[in-house]
Amino acid sequence: SLADCALSPCPACQEGVKFRSPHDDTEMLLTPEHSVEIQNTIGADIIMQLDDVVHSMTTGPRVEEAMWRTVRWLDRCVAVHQRPASQSLFPIVQGGLQPELRRKCVEALIQRDMPGYAIGGLSGGEEKDIFWRIVSLCTDHLPRHRPRYLMGVGFPVDLVVCCALGVDMFDCVFPTRTARFGNALVPWGQLDLKRKDCATDFSPIDPGCPCTTCAHHTRASLHPLIVQKETVACNLIT
Repeated sequence: SLADCALSPCPACQEGVKFRSPHDDTEMLLTPEHSVEIQNTIGADIIMQLDDVVHSMTTGPRVEEAMWRTVRWLDRCVAVHQRPASQSLFPIVQGGLQPELRRKCVEALIQRDMPGYAIGGLSGGEEKDIFWRIVSLCTDHLPRHRPRYLMGVGFPVDLVVCCALGVDMFDCVFPTRTARFGNALVPWGQLDLKRKDCATDFSPIDPGCPCTTCAHHTRASLHPLIVQKETVACNLIT
């Protein structure tokens, strides 16, 4: 991951983020401008600004530094965005677990009148009640008529609570990571397809699900693929 390649102790500078190439260990610089250029080329409907994100448990002046740098980098991303009519550029609210910094960041981002807003820098090990409180603070101050996207969050309980707090969109590795270990997410919880009894169970993962996996594959057909760690099993379960 980029986090594994980031130079230390401070991978974020004023110009951009420096990394070590995973291929030849050469130094690389990712700037806000280049980040948007790449995303313009990819053509996604929603693209993200380059932000300076610190771990949610970080304290001290580094948190405020990262927050203001994120705001400045947003302006640089907006300046080079070539496809605003077809690609929505979302800024990212930073500020750690400090309510006042979160408020300041939200106020600064709202002034830019963006098509949607993301909440970043959370779900890094903080207590749930603190996490939910920061989410609530952000959604309370972000425009209700624009989509609000909570980054890196996807556990079922978090989805339910954060929807109630006003979040519209999520992303998380949870479904795909769970699938890698042979667990399917079903309405009643998780189904462990590695279990021996699944080898002779010819019912679909979820009898009420219309997806292609449930329509064309049984638990028995998926079981050996999972045991043998076939990549196709991860794709089907996801």
